[in-house]
Amino acid sequence: MPLDPELNSLGFPKAPADTRVVVAMSGGVDSSVVAAQLAEEGYDVVGVTLQLYDHGAALAKKGACCAGVDIHDARRVAEEMGFPHYVLDYENIFKDAVIDEFADSYLAGATPVPCIRCNERVKFKDLLETAKDLDADCMATGHYIQRKTGERGPELHCAADANRDQSYFLFSTTPEQLEFLRFPLGHLPSKDATRALAARYGLPVADKPDSQDICFVPNGNYASVIEKLRPGAAEPGEIVHADGRVLGQHNGLIHYTIGQRRGLGIGGLDEPLYVVKLDVDAQRVIVGPKEMLATRTVPVREINWLGDAPFESRSEWHVSVKVRSTRPAREAVIRPTGPETAQVELMVAEEGVSPGQACVFYETDGSRILGGGWIWKG
Repeated sequence: MPLDPELNSLGFPKAPADTRVVVAMSGGVDSSVVAAQLAEEGYDVVGVTLQLYDHGAALAKKGACCAGVDIHDARRVAEEMGFPHYVLDYENIFKDAVIDEFADSYLAGATPVPCIRCNERVKFKDLLETAKDLDADCMATGHYIQRKTGERGPELHCAADANRDQSYFLFSTTPEQLEFLRFPLGHLPSKDATRALAARYGLPVADKPDSQDICFVPNGNYASVIEKLRPGAAEPGEIVHADGRVLGQHNGLIHYTIGQRRGLGIGGLDEPLYVVKLDVDAQRVIVGPKEMLATRTVPVREINWLGDAPFESRSEWHVSVKVRSTRPAREAVIRPTGPETAQVELMVAEEGVSPGQACVFYETDGSRILGGGWIWKG
């Protein structure tokens, strides 16, 4: 029997020069290193940068991506490494698929995560299809996550560096997308290792700061963005204690999130109070003691399941979950209630579980991501 042809570093049975890879380039150091590394290895690299929002407004903003100076930086890297680079105007797609939902979710009292929607609806959907149109064998990104080959095909695993792991933001990656995607940085031990590679390749972005906050939200001021997108959204109302006492007035629900303690404008009270609910219909901010934030039951929908067996093949899945990107995974039981819905029971109560956030599923004793879904009110 003939031996299987040797696979290249991207998993294809052919020479790198015969393997076309589209690299999603944000203009930052991570995706620039991916492109440079693959070009140095001899792959047929095509760099693509998406212009996602008004780049006139973003030119002077540091720590953003996908606009202004970042497009220029991506182009410089491509020129220096000698591969073609294209800029695609995705402003309308990005607004329809990500920004509008972000605004509407906030107005509905949720705490959305637009970076997940961007990966799901723009980068891993439209951009991925563009890569296929360019006859690419795969698309590579600078995300810190690992793709490993299991018995039933590609699996999604946490990054080697837990401090850089981006699995929370990539849970909605489908098995079909995972077939086509590659994540060359996921195995690196630290961000310092990435910057060392950038310096080795002589990249002009080697010391560029990491992007911060949400790309289209300047200085993290969500409320100002919502007011521009939805004029008149900041309607005033009452701040009410959970026991019914009116404690003060607020100048719009969009200025508050579940779990918030500071900046409530109701000082002088004996007990520390937190936002425990946003009553959109009554335009009320409900506050209460910290213990009111704790919950063990989390309703989840729009589930993307990445396990080997069908999601509804069991009545219970014993896993670990994250209910916010900055929190550690905790043991939980998932009880499917439909093909894409479930009740998640946390073994230990979590505080500040908010509609609009993601609930991501992990192997309890491993690195594999089993999918996830969106927290809602139930």
